[in-house]
Amino acid sequence: MFGKDIGIDLGTANVLIHVKGRGVVLDEPSVVAIESETKRVLAVGEEARRMVGRTPGNIVAVRPLKDGVIADFEITEMMLKHFISLVGGKSWYSHPRILICAPTNITSVEKKAIQEAAERSGAKEVFLEEEPKAAAVGAGMDIFQPYGNMVVDIGGGTTDVAVLSMGDIVTASSIKVAGDKFDSAIMKYIKDKYKLLIGERTSEDIKIKIGTVNPDGRSEEIDIRGRDMVSGLPLTVTIHSREVREALWEPVSSIVAAAKSVLERTPPELSADIIDRGVIVTGGGALLHGLDQLMAEQLKVPVLVAEDPMHCVVKGTGIMLDNLDRVSKRK
Repeated sequence: MFGKDIGIDLGTANVLIHVKGRGVVLDEPSVVAIESETKRVLAVGEEARRMVGRTPGNIVAVRPLKDGVIADFEITEMMLKHFISLVGGKSWYSHPRILICAPTNITSVEKKAIQEAAERSGAKEVFLEEEPKAAAVGAGMDIFQPYGNMVVDIGGGTTDVAVLSMGDIVTASSIKVAGDKFDSAIMKYIKDKYKLLIGERTSEDIKIKIGTVNPDGRSEEIDIRGRDMVSGLPLTVTIHSREVREALWEPVSSIVAAAKSVLERTPPELSADIIDRGVIVTGGGALLHGLDQLMAEQLKVPVLVAEDPMHCVVKGTGIMLDNLDRVSKRK
């Protein structure tokens, strides 16, 4: 019988679910729209995301996870329940075993919150796994061999950097700079330079369509609309890739610095392996244009973007579900 095992990538920006035997069955934004007074859930996922920044006063679109951890326990639980029932209906998943991913350096209280949210959404057993480990496995690395593998997983709320060997993390770092910070850096830049207020969705559009961090990268323009801070009226301005590069410089530098610090703390034998094998970049942030070249220049090692980087963590949970006995023995 299918699906007594579920792997969940509980991300700040998206929730992805892998069901044993069926693969990745759900990829939805981590957004819940609720009525502010009654706390009644009106929409979850993509439907709720479309409401962000566009709702009347009595409806709020909430992102219950912030920086890779649970900011609103109750809403996270509702969201998980909704997604779990969505992927298989109540009868199938009476009590699944759930493998869920968390950033490397979260506190025991934050770990407990994630575990409890999963338990209360109907899990029989909950296993917590570190995100970079799942990302490395999902990117096709064999982390159980005695040589060094390095992964940089850039999600929505956190970037996890880790060197793995023999199935475990040797050195790691987790910083709260990732896709969301890229978006807010673009919003701030446009506000400061053009006195124009734009929303999260416009900012994300700019990042995806013309964003780059490579000086010789894209050279494109996009017209964006927002509210003029001076007149208060709608206004359109044209933004160039070069400006996006300027805006993103600070958050991207933080990610490069985190990767450098992990490399500096890595045993020499494993460092030698990384020079041979390169660094793999996963997560939605890996899709930022020119990031791999910039990191390769700064770290002096080959840097490769994983195939299908958005799904590496959830695919990794799927592979780990097949080896749950290995995982559960260590818990």
